[in-house]
Amino acid sequence: MEAIPLSAGFGAELRGVTLADVASVTKVGSHGTGTHFVILTTIGSDGKVVPADHRMQMRNKANQLWHTDSSFKHVPALASILSARIIPEHGGETEYVSTRLAFERLDTTLQRQLEESFAWHDYAHSRGKIAPGLATEEERAALPAQCWRMVWRNPRNGRGALYIASHAYAIEGMDAVAGKRLIEALTELATAPGSSYLHQWRQGDVVMWDNRATMHRGRLWPSHEPRLMIRTTISATEADGLAAMRPPSWQAAE
Repeated sequence: MEAIPLSAGFGAELRGVTLADVASVTKVGSHGTGTHFVILTTIGSDGKVVPADHRMQMRNKANQLWHTDSSFKHVPALASILSARIIPEHGGETEYVSTRLAFERLDTTLQRQLEESFAWHDYAHSRGKIAPGLATEEERAALPAQCWRMVWRNPRNGRGALYIASHAYAIEGMDAVAGKRLIEALTELATAPGSSYLHQWRQGDVVMWDNRATMHRGRLWPSHEPRLMIRTTISATEADGLAAMRPPSWQAAE
């Protein structure tokens, strides 16, 4: 891949790479399964908004929890690209926080502890917060829990970021209750009032973010108003620091 600057320090054209080379394949159970696109919508096949208790609406509620994309996958997402096709008249924004800045606000003792700690992430866990059985048996089988270091260091600039999400449910080697409380406390720190950016969508907007250093969530909107978004995720690679994120025993096995 070749990056050609478009102007001094701003923008670049990428040559020698296509979307198929870098985009992850959409997981089972999602709209867009088997393609490079995730369709996030509340519009049914008949063109009407589905009822508030429909599975599509419930999955959108799960996306309103603070998370980073695809931390529950064997290969997590480096970046996400989200575009707005149909937006509700009220609400439906997307809110972002920097987990890099959150990490830098921690005292050095806790920073060192977290750098050597590993959290378990599970798709079924975050979906279970919304409704039992929201994650199907097929999804559970295809998406076993993954264990990731709790701090992701960017190999290009050396800066660390908390790597947590609504998918995180336990910390390796820590009492279950204590681990859960620590994950919750770190999430509260990262999402403290005044620390977020709220993107108010306009039709045609496209937003791209680094999943290694951010969390995001969709915001509530009236369930009778339609919303259609298309997302593509770019898979993380060794060049992005992926190898260092796995527990040492897993690194040796691979």
